[in-house]
Amino acid sequence: MGYKHIVHERNGQTAWIYLNRPENMNSLSKALMEEILHVLEEIEQDESVRVLVLCGKGKAFCAGADLKELLGDLEKDPDGQDGLLDLAGKLFERLNRFSKPLIAALNGITLAGGLELAMTADIIIASEIAKIGDAHSNFGVLPGAGGAVRLPRKVGINRAKYLLFTGDFISAKEMKDFGLVNEVVAPENLEGFVQEIADKISTKSPLVLKEMKRLVEDGLEQPLEIALRQELLALKNHTQSHDFREGISAFTEKRTPNFKGY
Repeated sequence: MGYKHIVHERNGQTAWIYLNRPENMNSLSKALMEEILHVLEEIEQDESVRVLVLCGKGKAFCAGADLKELLGDLEKDPDGQDGLLDLAGKLFERLNRFSKPLIAALNGITLAGGLELAMTADIIIASEIAKIGDAHSNFGVLPGAGGAVRLPRKVGINRAKYLLFTGDFISAKEMKDFGLVNEVVAPENLEGFVQEIADKISTKSPLVLKEMKRLVEDGLEQPLEIALRQELLALKNHTQSHDFREGISAFTEKRTPNFKGY
């Protein structure tokens, strides 16, 4: 399938999805989201892909929803087709249950729905020139994909309310200080730095990474005692896997493990 609004590339065991509407600050249109959804299903099923990276073309990672399309949806008569908010709901739901490690590479402006998109990632790496903010309040719009829910969990309630209420954009370095961004790098080094991280992650057991991701997300929503019990149960089940035995064998034999993901 050819894509018009995204660029899909492979680098080793890493899949890259670039949002490719630079003239519109990579805003989330219906067509763009449909293309991402299509690629996500392919990547989820492709065992040769170990890591996914989201990035943007041009000066923005993503400036949020395409507000012109959203207004158009509100002004037209219902026709039974998915509107922009419907597709956004499907996209973010799919990203929230994506089982493989996901890295957001913030190449530039990251606002509103773009920040929400970045927060679906497991790791966020940002360019020094990236400006990041919620911005929904600037346009009289409510967050709908995690801005008011995820942001407090990422940066704390006081910082989140400040960003939500003011609509201010702040630097990538400040967001690193807040704990949202993992690393900040020079613009010319962003993709290479992210690829190095993805390559490192790709050498790990896909089964372990999938289970770790699930345990972290589930554990945040549960009492500590229950989360710890489930973690131990997951480990006991994991001891029956190929990757567990391969990892232990490789350690004792002083060789590089060959993980299979089962």
